[in-house]
Amino acid sequence: MMEKDAKIYVAGHRGMVGSAIVRELERQGYTNLITRTHRELNLCRQEQVEAFFEQEKPEYVFLAAAKVGGIVANESALADFMYDNMILEMNVIHSAWQNGCRKLEFLGSSCIYPRMAPQPMKESCLLTSELEKTNEAYALAKISGLKYCEFLNRQYGTDYISVMPTNLYGPNDNYHPTHSHVLPALIRRFHEAKEQNLPYVTCWGDGSPLREFLYVDDLANLCVFLMNNYSGNETVNAGTGKELTIKALTELVAEVIGYRGEIRWDPSKPNGTPRKLLDVSKSAALGWTYRTELRDGIRLSYEDFLKNPMRAER
Repeated sequence: MMEKDAKIYVAGHRGMVGSAIVRELERQGYTNLITRTHRELNLCRQEQVEAFFEQEKPEYVFLAAAKVGGIVANESALADFMYDNMILEMNVIHSAWQNGCRKLEFLGSSCIYPRMAPQPMKESCLLTSELEKTNEAYALAKISGLKYCEFLNRQYGTDYISVMPTNLYGPNDNYHPTHSHVLPALIRRFHEAKEQNLPYVTCWGDGSPLREFLYVDDLANLCVFLMNNYSGNETVNAGTGKELTIKALTELVAEVIGYRGEIRWDPSKPNGTPRKLLDVSKSAALGWTYRTELRDGIRLSYEDFLKNPMRAER
């Protein structure tokens, strides 16, 4: 168990996941949190990361920093996504190990699992068949990070763990028109359509893919729970175990935002992976379940979007 005054470094504290972890740690009474902005510490620069760890010697690390984006961003910058994520995570994990960090938690993504993995996806299906091509670079980087944690455990007896979240949403999300994920993108689209009184909104694909969504504050709660209650080489899935079609999601977002126009579909645009549901029996067996239902989470996210108009420009 982490002591309440233990020195805890949250990498990526300005992002959606990192900021949620900071909120959760503070809510639980942890008092000695360390953070650095990208300007203060560039995690892609090895010498900067080494100097930071040597100086601060954090006892616990939550590695939530990453270069992220949706289908368009991933497909158009495959090399950047691979390089930045690979370098960043290797620098942090290696420096944590070199400086005697007691425990590290690595945040991955469900895209690490094979494109056609049996559903729902168990942790054990990792590397059993090929990845989805649209985000292969990001997935390979994340797989490398979690494997490096596993190999450090095996070779040096460290206690480094990893968690694989499903699609996330919530406060501090990225609402960029082309570089965001599906749910925040829909929130922005329907908000603008409602403001401009547009008669219809056109969405990508045919609406058939199935997706699972986890509210980011629920993920943060699980992250702290795992840091205190789990050790092991296998990753832990983070999700709700529930899924819905993109079409149903789109209609739900429109309803929460109050958009009354027509929803049209453009089947010439890519759908992405047909189905991505995580098997969450492992986290359930450890004693954890999610709290926030999707409709409530979308409402909370929309409130955050309205409070943070600059989020849209990121």
